[in-house]
Amino acid sequence: MRKILLAAAALGFSTIVSAQTDSSALFLQKGLEEKGKGRRMESMKQFEKAYNYNKNNKEVVAELASAYFDLRRYAQAKEKYVQLEQMGDKSAITYKQLMSISFNMRQFDDAIKYASALKKADNSQQVAYYIGKANYEKENLGEALKYLDIAAKEDPKNAEVPYLAARAYADMQNFKQALPHFQKAMELNPNDARLHYEAALIFYAANDDKNSLKYMQAAVDKGIKQDNEFLQNLSMAYLNAGQFNEGIKLLEQALTKRPSDLGILNMLAEAHYDAKKYDEAIRYWDDIMKINNNNAEALYMIGMAYQKKGDKAKGQQLCDKAIAMDPSLQNLKQKKQMPGGF
Repeated sequence: MRKILLAAAALGFSTIVSAQTDSSALFLQKGLEEKGKGRRMESMKQFEKAYNYNKNNKEVVAELASAYFDLRRYAQAKEKYVQLEQMGDKSAITYKQLMSISFNMRQFDDAIKYASALKKADNSQQVAYYIGKANYEKENLGEALKYLDIAAKEDPKNAEVPYLAARAYADMQNFKQALPHFQKAMELNPNDARLHYEAALIFYAANDDKNSLKYMQAAVDKGIKQDNEFLQNLSMAYLNAGQFNEGIKLLEQALTKRPSDLGILNMLAEAHYDAKKYDEAIRYWDDIMKINNNNAEALYMIGMAYQKKGDKAKGQQLCDKAIAMDPSLQNLKQKKQMPGGF
């Protein structure tokens, strides 16, 4: 009697499993039909029903993973592709999707892991860019540069590869090595205004004022947003290149928007001082003193400007007063008096 009951139970379980399998196959077929019509959301719903009936069908899991990926439901897609791998699917297509998803979700350790697995599954796959960028985002700059060098050979037209290499060198304050990579990136992407602006800043850091101004102007020509930060940097590029009138004009425009900005006032004062327009320089340092009458450095520079104008006594008196307020200015005085100084 017990054997008969067990046999009946087994038969019942087998019937249930068979029905679930049939239902899963039915919804899988409906999902494939919807997919063929380009109705990705509807196909996903059918694949979800198929999956609920049979979670161990690799084709169902693969189609559901693909649907989630196409609809940018990356967390759900990754879960299903991981399940596929656990079910024995170690194909290049699965690892490529896992690499891409991990990368898009900024899960860079996983991106590197799956990129390496993809390369192992299919040696022809070009994964160096992904590994290089993931390492850059992890601030592992040595590994980033190693793989970006490979990526440049794999895909020489990808402008982001030399750009990332340039940023890596710049992050390490190695501006001279950054510059050739910036130039290569601009060659590949000549209309990117932001790229030209960043290159200009690196030329500035490398003390190449001529090229700094050149690429600042190129950024303007290519339509960069000219916010206050950009305009101040452009004005400094003009000033550093000795084009004082252009630099001063931009700073004056900035001052109309920020009339009490101490940084802009000081840049204007220094620009006029360097242009040997000492009265104007004094006027701007006076404006700083009106905002903060304890600004010893502004007072010191007013004294220097008077000395440059020829009023040595008044200038020296003001410099001495500033040094009494801030003794560290004595070092500035000595620097100014060195050969090649003011």
